[in-house]
Amino acid sequence: EDVGEREAIVVDPMIATGHSAVAAVDRLKEAQPRSIRFVTLLAAAPGIRHFEESHSEVPVYAAAVDPEIDAAGFILPGMGDAGDRLFGTR
Repeated sequence: EDVGEREAIVVDPMIATGHSAVAAVDRLKEAQPRSIRFVTLLAAAPGIRHFEESHSEVPVYAAAVDPEIDAAGFILPGMGDAGDRLFGTR
């Protein structure tokens, strides 16, 4: 109920293409928090650019930034698939 009085922090292990990060913040903005920040461990430069095109007012805090993504949207050099690493599916 009081999200408009709160600061929101979105946490995601990686930003590759930036599409899911944009969608998450799009959805969060519907609730109208006072402010939003995005925190990630690893981001690809193209994904950050895409995110900033949609949400230039939302700061992104990344522990590391890799320079590119491949044709499949994976971060290069990256660290592998975060979901696979978290849930042991590979």
